[in-house]
Amino acid sequence: MRVKHLNEGIESRRLPGRLGWTIGATLLASAVLVACGGGDNDDDNTGGTQPPVTAEPLSLTILHINDHHSTLDSKSKALQLTNAAGERVAVTVDAAGFPRVTQAIEELAAASPNVLKLHAGDALSGTPYFARAGGVGEADAAMMNTVCFDAFTLGNHEFDKGDTSLKSFLDLLHAGACKTPVLSANVQFGANSALASSKAPGLVQPYTVVERGGQKIGLVGLTIAGKTKESSSPDADTTFEDEATAAQRAIDALQSQGVNKIVVMSHIGYAYDKEIIPKLSGVDVVVGGDSHTLLGPDSLATYGVGTPGGAYAEPLKNKDNETVCVAQAWEYAQVVGELRVDFDAQGRVTQCAGTPHVLIGDDFKIGTTAVTEADRVAIVKDIAASGFLRVTAPDAAAAAVLAPFKAKVDQFKASVVATAPVELCSRRVPGGVGSVDYTRSSAACTAEGLVNVRGGDIQQLVAQAYLEIGNRDYGGADISLQSGGGVRVPLLGNVTAADVITVLPFDNKLWRMDVTGAEAKAMVEDGLDAVFKTGGASGPYPYAGGLRWKVDATQAKGARASNVEVFDGATRTWGPLNLTKTYRLFVLSFNATGGDGYTTLANVPEARRSDVGVQDADVLQSYIDSLPRNGAGLPVMSRLDASLYSTQSFIGPVAPPK
Repeated sequence: MRVKHLNEGIESRRLPGRLGWTIGATLLASAVLVACGGGDNDDDNTGGTQPPVTAEPLSLTILHINDHHSTLDSKSKALQLTNAAGERVAVTVDAAGFPRVTQAIEELAAASPNVLKLHAGDALSGTPYFARAGGVGEADAAMMNTVCFDAFTLGNHEFDKGDTSLKSFLDLLHAGACKTPVLSANVQFGANSALASSKAPGLVQPYTVVERGGQKIGLVGLTIAGKTKESSSPDADTTFEDEATAAQRAIDALQSQGVNKIVVMSHIGYAYDKEIIPKLSGVDVVVGGDSHTLLGPDSLATYGVGTPGGAYAEPLKNKDNETVCVAQAWEYAQVVGELRVDFDAQGRVTQCAGTPHVLIGDDFKIGTTAVTEADRVAIVKDIAASGFLRVTAPDAAAAAVLAPFKAKVDQFKASVVATAPVELCSRRVPGGVGSVDYTRSSAACTAEGLVNVRGGDIQQLVAQAYLEIGNRDYGGADISLQSGGGVRVPLLGNVTAADVITVLPFDNKLWRMDVTGAEAKAMVEDGLDAVFKTGGASGPYPYAGGLRWKVDATQAKGARASNVEVFDGATRTWGPLNLTKTYRLFVLSFNATGGDGYTTLANVPEARRSDVGVQDADVLQSYIDSLPRNGAGLPVMSRLDASLYSTQSFIGPVAPPK
């Protein structure tokens, strides 16, 4: 764990950006919730200037998650753990899932005083639990109410189905006893919105005030502005103000009420958090979301969890040169953040510390075999030594709440969702007899021979799905990318929802990136090189929507793709790729972060990339739903027109890839 001890023994002083309140104000009872702010996020109604409740030091524990994106089930995860022989080996374990989140938060809350439970946004969208187990987030609301968060800030994906759908979700969130405050200081709902103050007064507030240890703590919500308007579906007259401006106004309003401990629940991304903190006065803590950033020690990578993007509980400085604790809890119900913040009597942060608890089970397997008792003892010891892996049993009551929604999802998976009258052949790499991928296709597809020239039909159709659904639903798309090995099976005949998931079984999420034409060309060359270099593999072979080329695998890297053309959606014509123009790319998170050798994409700056938050199989299902239907009402999945295949011609290597 990275623990930061800061500013201990600071002398008493009047701070810029803070009101110099007098010590010894009245002590009120803790855990009383006070809602602040007017309808439509008009926070002028501050109730006048009041002193803080107390002027004593406070230790606060914040338990938080973000970006769970309707990911409610657990999943198998491979970790690198030490066995009885002292070797670090791949150990598979059941991990994550919202019932584990519920249990972990309950356990951690019981172990500490002065606890806040916060959700920093993007609860919705990304799995069949959102799209198929209701339609407005019924399952997510039910699971969030098993935790009973003290506040929830709106993320961009909360607006994916518009304001009316969002209101339905928030009504469900408030249907039980929890009544979790919903926050966003920078959203302004239009007069026609279902969330307008005249229709839903106080349902979304700019901030709220809670009390812990007899002291007031202000919670401010922020929603990423441009991304929400461009890539989600808020109502046309719902607007989003500049994040820093809205945050400062809310902070000022809280300070005028005597609140000197302020937490910003920021759904704007880790990089943007770090950018705006130096511009803000009075902020003490930022609990973030949107960028799905894993924070913590470098050993997270050693244990196979992931590569951290920074320290957990990182201390930064605000405009007043005061310490601000910054945290985020990764994604998809995998981590519960435990942020511990110490305040002095004037409400200044003196210490940031914490742990990103990675939630796992204890069903350890090496390969498909349960571990020996000796290995189990060694593995449990290694888990304890990590400082962040937390063996957590799913909460039984939360699992029972999830069960009826899971039954709906399972029923959907068994349903026939389309038909493929002609086989959608699978082939990673084009090429004739002797090429490594030649025998992957069915005998009929191989005999037909088209896969030898242009590759797999199903691979190309998946890339086209990313292009069309990205363009329709997620802020526009010019091109898309799918590596051939990520598409696992062909389709023929009746297609079930489970078949769609089998095509794309890895639970990748879609990312949107702005790339230059030169980067798009380099991206294609990266994929080809990963296949045709010495020791290459077949999986990385590139399939693109809206982009096509000719391949000569005998050439060196940088020259294997020629005649690269891009499709112009406005004119419905193909033309040369403009190397200096910027194109919007939809691509799997795996490839966007350099997987399969796509290093060009890994090097694209964070400012030009964002996680759309939707699952690859869900995008394919949305594409299928948009297809023309047969007499029985089923969408018909057909091979694409030959002009849409990204590989227009293929010259194989002298020696086929291994």
